[in-house]
Amino acid sequence: MRSWSGVFAAALLVLSLPEPSVFLQDGTCIWYGECGTDPATHKRYNCKYNGPPKALPKAGYELIDELCPSFHYGNLSLCCDVQQLQTLKDNMQLPLQFLSRCPSCFHNFMTFYCELTCSPTQSLFLNATKFEKYVQDKISITEIEYYVGSHFANAMYNACKDVQSPSSNDKALGLLCGKDVKECNATNWIQYMCSTSNAQTPFNIIPIFSDNPIGRMIPMNNETKGCNETLDDGSPACSCQDCSLVCGPKPAPPPPLIPWTIFGLDAMAVIMWISYLIFLAIFGGAVISMSYCRKMHMVTEYTPISDPRANHVVNRHHDLDNISCCEQLGAKSEALLRDLFTKWGSFCVRKPLLVIMVTIIAVGVCSSGLVYMKITTDPVEIWSAPSSQARKEKYYFDTHFGPFFRTEQLIVTAPNSSWTTYSPYPSGSDVPFGPPLDKDILHQVLDLQDAIQDLEAYYKNETVKLKDICLAPLAPYNNNCTILSVLNYYQNSHAVLDHSVGDDFFVYADYHSHFLYCTRAPASLNDTTMLHDPCLGTFGGPVFPWLVLGGYNGDDYNNATALVITFPVNNYHNDTEKLNKALAWEKALIDFLKAYNESNLTIAFSTERSIEDEINRESDSDINTIIISYAVMFLYISIALGHIRSCWTFMVDSKISLGIAGIVIVLSSVACSLGIFSYAGVPLTLIVIEVIPFLVLAVGVDNIFIIVQTFRRDTRLQNESIDQQIGRVLGEVAPSIFLSSFSETVAFFLGSLSTMPAVRTFSLFAGMAVLIDFILQITCFVSLFGLDVQRQESKRMDIVCCVKQENIGGHAEELLFRVFKHYAPFLLTNWMRPVVISVFVGLLAFSIAALNKVEIGLNQSYSMPDDSYVLHYFKSMAEYLHAGPPVYFVIEKGHDYTSLEGQNAVCGGVGCNNDSLVQQIYTAALLDNYTRIGFPPSSWIDDYFDWVKPQSSCCRVYNTTERFCNASVEEDSCVRCRPLSQEGKERPHGEDFMTFLPMFLSDNPSPKCGKGGHAAYSSAVNLLENNTTVGATYFMTFHTVLKTSADFIAAAKNARSLAENITEAMGISDKGYRVFPYSVFYVFYEQYFTIVKDTIFNICMSLGAVFIVTTILLGCEVWSAMMVCITISMIITNMFGVMWLWNISLNAVSLVNLVMCCGISVEFCSHIVRAFSVSLKQTRVQRAEEALANMGSSVFSGITLTKFGGIVVLAFAKSQIFQIFYFRMYLAIVLLGAAHGLVFLPVLLSYIGPTMNKGKVYALQNHYKNTEKEHLLK
Repeated sequence: MRSWSGVFAAALLVLSLPEPSVFLQDGTCIWYGECGTDPATHKRYNCKYNGPPKALPKAGYELIDELCPSFHYGNLSLCCDVQQLQTLKDNMQLPLQFLSRCPSCFHNFMTFYCELTCSPTQSLFLNATKFEKYVQDKISITEIEYYVGSHFANAMYNACKDVQSPSSNDKALGLLCGKDVKECNATNWIQYMCSTSNAQTPFNIIPIFSDNPIGRMIPMNNETKGCNETLDDGSPACSCQDCSLVCGPKPAPPPPLIPWTIFGLDAMAVIMWISYLIFLAIFGGAVISMSYCRKMHMVTEYTPISDPRANHVVNRHHDLDNISCCEQLGAKSEALLRDLFTKWGSFCVRKPLLVIMVTIIAVGVCSSGLVYMKITTDPVEIWSAPSSQARKEKYYFDTHFGPFFRTEQLIVTAPNSSWTTYSPYPSGSDVPFGPPLDKDILHQVLDLQDAIQDLEAYYKNETVKLKDICLAPLAPYNNNCTILSVLNYYQNSHAVLDHSVGDDFFVYADYHSHFLYCTRAPASLNDTTMLHDPCLGTFGGPVFPWLVLGGYNGDDYNNATALVITFPVNNYHNDTEKLNKALAWEKALIDFLKAYNESNLTIAFSTERSIEDEINRESDSDINTIIISYAVMFLYISIALGHIRSCWTFMVDSKISLGIAGIVIVLSSVACSLGIFSYAGVPLTLIVIEVIPFLVLAVGVDNIFIIVQTFRRDTRLQNESIDQQIGRVLGEVAPSIFLSSFSETVAFFLGSLSTMPAVRTFSLFAGMAVLIDFILQITCFVSLFGLDVQRQESKRMDIVCCVKQENIGGHAEELLFRVFKHYAPFLLTNWMRPVVISVFVGLLAFSIAALNKVEIGLNQSYSMPDDSYVLHYFKSMAEYLHAGPPVYFVIEKGHDYTSLEGQNAVCGGVGCNNDSLVQQIYTAALLDNYTRIGFPPSSWIDDYFDWVKPQSSCCRVYNTTERFCNASVEEDSCVRCRPLSQEGKERPHGEDFMTFLPMFLSDNPSPKCGKGGHAAYSSAVNLLENNTTVGATYFMTFHTVLKTSADFIAAAKNARSLAENITEAMGISDKGYRVFPYSVFYVFYEQYFTIVKDTIFNICMSLGAVFIVTTILLGCEVWSAMMVCITISMIITNMFGVMWLWNISLNAVSLVNLVMCCGISVEFCSHIVRAFSVSLKQTRVQRAEEALANMGSSVFSGITLTKFGGIVVLAFAKSQIFQIFYFRMYLAIVLLGAAHGLVFLPVLLSYIGPTMNKGKVYALQNHYKNTEKEHLLK
């Protein structure tokens, strides 16, 4: 309230001050009317008037009701005329657009200016101090003192300090204070508004703050309204977004997860250590006890099986009646497979040409599908399933708003430049400016930017420039390209950059002051300094400082150490010609920037095509490495497959041609798999091409070694022909090969149930390739092997088989077989076995403890070559950028924006729900370190409500046609859209909402109306049914800077969680539409939401398939299948331990490798377990020894040595992804597989392996009855 006692006292006083100061009694004016003009700004002065207030003409009633309704009482005697009110209205347009969203803030603000302009008691708090002669008896006032109560000033500031500017994602005072929002307070805000330096005030107003009278002056201290209070006219309190008092204290993020610890140590590590120690105690006690018992009874592990004191006693001469049903089933299945493969092997050897020709034709038919082969390089197709939520959301966004633009970005630094200092005029502390903000550097960067704009590319004899493909939001009215650059503050003009105002002694304003203003008010069309230059970009939209500057702290944009220039380019997903033009221009840009040489600038850059280009270049550069890797493996296979007895017999003993044939068969199986699925229209991926040959080579070569080496160790029976012998050998080993191959095939096909496209595609192709490889091996390879055996027995040389060699010596055991015959007994000694179990269980415990420590994600730099320019960009991006990718919160079609209820659920202004969409995103931005939402959202609906207000000059129509009339049009026929009544001031709803919305979305921003929505929101709102309905809409903000995979994953998760909360708060969950977040990277990182579940699913499916197939093919030997699955599980678990130690993250690439690991592990385990299962030795130890001696050398030479040589070569690949995900993981797979299959598994079988299958013993006795092998079974 005014201090009426002070007013009364002042009325009794008469002040006699020397001219030109004037002070009049209470109830008088100091001015009335306008006269005189500022020659520089053309702003009009008020006329000096020493008299009582005058009655306002009726022509001004509407204006007084609009601007200062508190004066509308009595005879309306005021110190202003209609023209002054009109000037006040014009000057209030900018504050109106930004502050009126908070009624109490704008009420206080208008009180400040209404009292200044029209108060009938001006002389109490206004003192005119400077004058200028106008004409005749009229004098213009050119400076006044305005005595303002400190209480009023602080209350006005407190009511306005939180008000948001939705289009600029910032506080409104950032535009109106002349300082950074953090430095703004009541005093400097009012001082700035009253200074002519803001380019709006026509003359200097010197505010003097006090709550007590100063001399004869009584400060204006009118009643104010807090932002949490309603106005007398019924206007509600400000929204939570615009008033922190309404929503209470700043929300606190949930507390971080407390690490699970025991005794201050990692809980998993402690638990596994304790578990391991308990195991060692129990296992050690059991071993010692068993050893003591054996000594007491004089029994060893090698006691004959017929000894009644030994465990698992088996009577070989039992009857079938004593054999269980499962054992009978096992014996019959074993006999069936043996007989089937024996006959088939003999047939293939007898009819080699027929078999080879048929297989060649079959391979040709299948492989011919390669002509239809399609290779998918689109990352979206590779990493995101079409049915995934992110993929559906991407499709919805692209369909309704257009695909996300292509991004070409430069990060520019000036390493050779120094910091500069700017001294503001007339006063103020010095402001430091970072090296790239030196004017000379800015000119150089502008030259670079202009050169890029003029850059020409060529596509089909057509010239392509940036203007042909760029994003131009105001086209065709404004065809300027969107360029997000600090140079857009200077309209991309050297002249504007050099623009300054000053005299011979001082520079009043230059590019420094313009920069400082524009970083606070990027949407301004007048910088309010003496320059009066616009900040709004030439493309019609604001350039936010956090998007174009980098390397600063907090909001100190002047401390930037990097400039960020972004060229958004239209994305033409459905127009190949236009897309190719964009690609051609991007290629020209890359070449230009690579060749650009400016010593003062360092440029890190990336284009939309850069990553894909570099991946392709990386693949090309690593082709030689891959070829060498496979060449090493092929060479080893060709040489190692033969058994060279001496140098003299090398050419006869060599099996180079057979090895090459085996390799061709392996590659043919891969080609057939690719061809079959190409027929079906299934596209390939680079993962399939890179991984499957490695997998099938491991499986196929192992089987080849088993067949060849088993035959070599076999002795031909009396009167047995070659085809019979090979058939018999195949009958012995083919069931084992069939077991491993079929297990892998089923496991891979079940893996195709995965929702991850990369895993699904790999599993399909791998399962088919393994199956075809098995078929070709038991057909074509067996026939070729028969021919090679005949060659060798006829003493013909390998390769040149027409040449014979005489004096060939006899048979000798191969070295590796002899090594394993000595290694097996050593491994299975009484003291070695406990050591092996203890070590491997310790490794298992360690790996289990590391399971939850393996990182999830894929560092994008891993996909780049070591010498890639993109790596420099990634590094600069992490170091300098201050804003992450844009994120759009999309409301699907179906929401009713015309109803107040529907509006309140979305908007963030007055009357909106405290849990509305805009408010929740705003609240999330306050917790940016947790939510990864960096800024408040741009809200089209809130800006629309400000735009459509009748007090604003934005929404106008021609009174004759009802068509939209832009604010810049000065015609009498343009009238406001809505009446200046209480109803008109309310938010539009119903038909009104849809009537004016298309006008708002087509309105270009102008100095008189900065709220035009064309540039900012034209693509954010879908108008349907001839502009009568609102469809899908979005509200945009930005993520914080995201540097690691964990950041990207957390950002996507939190945005999705926020959208779900918004959907629930809006009460639309059951209405058929929802709110969802969309950012361009979500489609790639969604896989990590479920990567752990997918990993468990795929591994469990693979293990389940292996268990079921092994159980069936071994004749219901469940325990044997359990041994295989236990060992494979240990290998995979150890792989996680290796991944943690070697910094290999869990992602789709490593998951594919883990699925492949499961398949290769079957090769390491199943052959040993089956050999143990059919062994007729007396004890478990002896059976394990025989299995390891016979099969171990084949597994070791077939997989371990073959792969080891090829894998080592991959260590020299330039690609980090090859080094990490192929060299490291492949090496770990082979070493862990060999260690478990050839060390741990035989020891495990010697302890708890399955008992001898009596049915199989009986079947073997019958099978070899009356043959030379019969004595081996006795």
